[in-house]
Amino acid sequence: MSTISPTPDAGPAHGRVGVVVVAAGSGARLGAGQPKAFVAIGGRRILDWAVAGACAVGDVAQVVLVVPGDYVAELTSTYAVSPAPGRAVVRVVAGGAHRSDSVRAGLAALDPRLDIVLVHDAARCLTPTGVYERVIAGVAAGDPAVVPGLPVVDTMKVVDPQGRVLHTPDRSSLRAIQTPQGFRRAALEQAHARGLDASDDAALAESCGIPVRVVDGDPRAFKVTTPADLQRAEHQIAGEAT
Repeated sequence: MSTISPTPDAGPAHGRVGVVVVAAGSGARLGAGQPKAFVAIGGRRILDWAVAGACAVGDVAQVVLVVPGDYVAELTSTYAVSPAPGRAVVRVVAGGAHRSDSVRAGLAALDPRLDIVLVHDAARCLTPTGVYERVIAGVAAGDPAVVPGLPVVDTMKVVDPQGRVLHTPDRSSLRAIQTPQGFRRAALEQAHARGLDASDDAALAESCGIPVRVVDGDPRAFKVTTPADLQRAEHQIAGEAT
């Protein structure tokens, strides 16, 4: 099995970063009757918050927004008329049947000159700029894969299919992983080369023997999944506006 190991940084990250924003899911658990990323919070769609957050990062040169195929033409027109803030170029492409298919579609659409790639879930639409910057800095410093995470505060149990506890892991070694997840482009391409699906890209990298480093995440980068999360996001936006 081939692996990608850390290497020294080849230079400053500025202008070398692309972001794939994944917004192609149905969001059934939200129960909104439309794809989750198109639900509005604070008067703005979740996907628009996510794209604006990525474009606000100075090192980001391009954002590829991956959405259900039926929405590509509409969103392409929207971003052509009203570009996201910042200097990043936004491109809209169709996603696939599974999350990893959508990531691969976004990766294929990125400018080939971009050698640092971040993959971000649109549902983590209020992720602060500092999280992006920590992830980018880690990859630029030589790590092939960097993900943000938070310490786990609850006691965790590993259970069998019948719900019986098998063991209790030491929570000091556990992290709740967020996005954006950052990669040297070659590492992300290697992770996806087998065409497998996973809940996050770091898992695919790990399966290839690619080392993954965790940096500090942020509680504000929570994932909007349920109606309660929508309410939390509304409160967060309202609090930051005051």
